[in-house]
Amino acid sequence: MTTNLIKRMVLAGVLAFAITSCTDDLDLTPKYEVTSATLYQDFANYKPVLAKLYGGYAVTGLKGADGAPDLAGFDEGKSNYVRALWTLQELSTDEAVIAWSDVFPVHNMNWNSGTEAVRMMYDRIFYQIALCNEFIRNTTDAKLNENGISEANQVEARKYRAEARFMRAMSYWHALDMYGNVPFVTEADPVGFFTPPQMSRTELFNFVEAELKAVEAELVAPRQNEYPRADKAAAWMVLAKLYQNAEVYTGQARYTDAITYAKRVIDAGYTLAPTYQSLFQADNDKLARPTSAQQEIILPIAFDGINTRSWGGTTFLIHAQLGANMNAQTDYGVSGGWGGIRTTPQVIDLFPSGDSRGIYHTTGHTKEIEAINDFTNGYPLTKFKNIKSGGGAGSHLEFPDTDFPLFRLADAYLIYAEAVLRGGAGGDRATALGYINALRQRAYGNTSGNITDEQLTLDFILDERARELHWEGHRRTDLIRFGKFTSGSYLWAWKGGVEAGRGVAEYRRLYPIPASDLAANPNLKQNTGY
Repeated sequence: MTTNLIKRMVLAGVLAFAITSCTDDLDLTPKYEVTSATLYQDFANYKPVLAKLYGGYAVTGLKGADGAPDLAGFDEGKSNYVRALWTLQELSTDEAVIAWSDVFPVHNMNWNSGTEAVRMMYDRIFYQIALCNEFIRNTTDAKLNENGISEANQVEARKYRAEARFMRAMSYWHALDMYGNVPFVTEADPVGFFTPPQMSRTELFNFVEAELKAVEAELVAPRQNEYPRADKAAAWMVLAKLYQNAEVYTGQARYTDAITYAKRVIDAGYTLAPTYQSLFQADNDKLARPTSAQQEIILPIAFDGINTRSWGGTTFLIHAQLGANMNAQTDYGVSGGWGGIRTTPQVIDLFPSGDSRGIYHTTGHTKEIEAINDFTNGYPLTKFKNIKSGGGAGSHLEFPDTDFPLFRLADAYLIYAEAVLRGGAGGDRATALGYINALRQRAYGNTSGNITDEQLTLDFILDERARELHWEGHRRTDLIRFGKFTSGSYLWAWKGGVEAGRGVAEYRRLYPIPASDLAANPNLKQNTGY
């Protein structure tokens, strides 16, 4: 939804650099007339530049959905950060299939270092890191003094810098989760072409952990920052998820730490939204605003049909789930469907009768998927809508107002419960059971879906995460943590490129470093298996 911050992002003519790291067409020349030498001398420019950092997750350039793209070499809309993240985190799993051949390698799990989707996410991550580095570089205390920024404004600038460091850490977390061993660049590195060193997954884990802890004290208190900016709770959520997956990332379990940070989020004053569907509608910003009495969304990526347009994000999620036999405008608040994404029968089977989270379309579709390129094979999951909770469409029929929830309280509940079951200290089963049943009471509207302590198992938690968090960008990471992403112990339709599903090689738990970056940087070594 519209905010002053989003408007600043749209209006800002900020200093932006081409994708970092070491592509052979690297261009670190400023793309706009203003340069950092003049930009940071006026404190009035700081917030628009900060808005550009947040905008890096939502938009793809400075001219709305099309034109002046931040990254070249791709279809601009497909390279959107949220869409690229969703593609690699969801289409590689049981939660989503797509009818478009250009993305088949992701669901078929036969991607390689030249696969476009693999490079789009990688480039988007490191472009975002480059933007954050530039802002951090120009907002050190020394730079603030050099540029004559008043002491009162320096206080505010330090908050902005902490948010930039948080965003950089979050993008590096995405890098370590999906690519493992990646080039490493910070504000201390030179501006211009150079070949960064490669950092191991464990080293990067340690960096992200240290950064998030370092900025924690400087970030605004939970539920106190301007929407849709990050606060301490956003940092706690990334730390909780970092520790939840630490055994995968480093070989060392950190479930006690996962409980610690999940509890900090839970105790910060967030509440579950009254209905599940309201979290994914055109006015879901009201569930992400600190002024809301029912704030569940901890960090949204804000979209707005007038001011923040993109062919990625929720524009993609809503349009691509709709086909010709669905009432796009009446039921979903958009002009039409793209006939793309559905889910597998294995996910549909997770939703028993009465669970309101089972939001999917069946008319004109078969549950089974005989042909992956046939949109009518497989049921679309349709929880994302451009319809307001009180009825009526959002502000635009092409570009939704629906925000994308990166983190929300429900995930903190699930992290806490899983970490308790995995032996983490500082929590208890009774509390974990209470959190799970709170989610289920919302889903069922009563206590009929509640489970007993005996039913609270790790397998149940994995299924509950799919019921609660499907299509929110968590599934690949979850399946890897549970040992079910690559192995033949759990099969879904078209896993590994065959209709019945098959196991694939373990090395596919990581994506490859794109060939373009390998060719340009002799410091990089490809991930095993590619």
